[in-house]
Amino acid sequence: MPQDAPPNGSAPGQVPEGSGSRVAGMQAKLHRWAAADPGRRFDDLFNFVHDPATLFVAYCRVAGNRGANTPGVDGMTVKLVEERTGVPEFLDDLRAQLKEGSFRPLLVRERMIPKPGGSGKLRKLGIPAVADKVVQAALKLVLEPIFEADFEPVSYGFRPMWRAHDAIAEIHYFGTRGYRWVLDADIEAALDPWSYCSFADCAV
Repeated sequence: MPQDAPPNGSAPGQVPEGSGSRVAGMQAKLHRWAAADPGRRFDDLFNFVHDPATLFVAYCRVAGNRGANTPGVDGMTVKLVEERTGVPEFLDDLRAQLKEGSFRPLLVRERMIPKPGGSGKLRKLGIPAVADKVVQAALKLVLEPIFEADFEPVSYGFRPMWRAHDAIAEIHYFGTRGYRWVLDADIEAALDPWSYCSFADCAV
């Protein structure tokens, strides 16, 4: 499996020795199991989510993200977490909440930003709290290797180590070998608020 790529940037090189390799080993094992048995049912994945190594790697990915210093509704940023609480204490508290089932995500701070393309239209940008970002990153670390096993080699969207440039290279490859049709499909407004529920609304 390709190594998991952090959202919107590179993972900082501050993962303590052992945490990164432990998480990579967990991901490789999950991917291997999923690829070997597509119908496999995975149990006890939540233990991986609140594992200290997973949470630390997730925190480092959030800290290395472009939005690390954009506060959520609680006003906290990665820098403030480090200054006021300390990373070990923050992660210990988050892990305890996850283990005992008391963790509840906060509302997402919303900002309206222009849609690309100069249409003049706006779209909502959701900014979760730091703790919510870390939990989301931890879930991604655990779930992504399982779902990666189901993707086709021609699936390029939002996958680790896959870019739009790879899709263009694939089109060029087939275009120079006699193929003449490309289908580009987009479901308009598929992710408008009515079509899905927020993490907080979906949590049971």
